[in-house]
Amino acid sequence: MKINWFPGHMSKALNEMKRMLKIIDVVIYVLDSRAPISSVNPSLSKLSENKPVLYVFNKTDLADETKVREIAKNFKGEGYDYVCLNSTMSGAGKIIRQKIKILANAKIQKYLAKGVKTTVRALVVGVPNSGKSTLINNLCGKAKAVTGDKPGVTKQNLWLNLGDNIEICDTPGTLYPNLVDQEIALKLAFIGSIKDVIVDQVELAEALIEMLIKLYPDLMEKRYPSCETLDEIAKKRGYLTHGSEVDYERTAQAVIDDFRKGRIGKITLD
Repeated sequence: MKINWFPGHMSKALNEMKRMLKIIDVVIYVLDSRAPISSVNPSLSKLSENKPVLYVFNKTDLADETKVREIAKNFKGEGYDYVCLNSTMSGAGKIIRQKIKILANAKIQKYLAKGVKTTVRALVVGVPNSGKSTLINNLCGKAKAVTGDKPGVTKQNLWLNLGDNIEICDTPGTLYPNLVDQEIALKLAFIGSIKDVIVDQVELAEALIEMLIKLYPDLMEKRYPSCETLDEIAKKRGYLTHGSEVDYERTAQAVIDDFRKGRIGKITLD
């Protein structure tokens, strides 16, 4: 199974981001904590390399937080920092505001010296379905950005005023033109960053089971006792057709959904 997904609107979005960076002070880079390293898009990283960056490890409620925090330590240095959070939790945006101001402090102080309170502009980027729009709604205190649990919900840039002299722009979730590393592609498909309709769900579920048995055998045994294959899970749960054949499609969707909803447990794949 070869996975690659880069629709035309993503290319357009990357070009628009490149143009917008001229007026941007801080880049907020949202990563999915279930696969944070795979969530790093080289195309976005290249665009933001000359700007202060705040990496937001999102969806920590679904992830292995010990593993995430160990990974996150590598995302702190001169001109870049990180936070770990669940953007659906009330008040999660408060620390983002604080970090934005810290990263943009040079500009803020420069204008204060002239007696002016300047506006700080932040650009929110990330792979599809990483929770960017949910984070922005948390920052705003109410729903202003369209959200959803499928990739491709945000179709165009959306500027919002957060108050306190901060403006923020939501952008469409963006992958990169050629997903050469198919392990990364698989992980992005597992977390829903790649549209389900372009990936064989049975093959995807089989690959997910194989990976989770290696990484989290105890969680898999607890969720699917004595089961190591899609076939065994189907029979154990009674996911059979009227002819008593294994219903692979139904079983695959159930396993993928169990992972994405956190029913298997708190998991981080890389």
